[in-house]
Amino acid sequence: MIQYASIILIMLGLYGLLTNRNVIKIIISLNVFEIGLNLFIISVGYVDGGLAPILTGNSTSVLSFVDPLPHALVLTSIVIGVGTTALGLAFAKKIYAKYGTYEIDEMGVE
Repeated sequence: MIQYASIILIMLGLYGLLTNRNVIKIIISLNVFEIGLNLFIISVGYVDGGLAPILTGNSTSVLSFVDPLPHALVLTSIVIGVGTTALGLAFAKKIYAKYGTYEIDEMGVE
């Protein structure tokens, strides 16, 4: 079920990236796309009824462990996403200072 929600978020973010002409809305669409992608990666590593991947003396099947790698990748992706958003907003501030608008269509080419 969560995979469907993540695919909807990915498609919504992709639609926003392709249709918006406002720099701020493009940055927001990129964040929505990223959240959907992170949610999808986490849902791939989930095992229903799974245990934390800590080996103990009990004999437990390896198939019942939750894969920790997707969670680590998503943590890294969140940090990269924050940096990308900050850089995009800094660029948007410079664009507004130079052109006086966030609309891509209204920016004159010099």
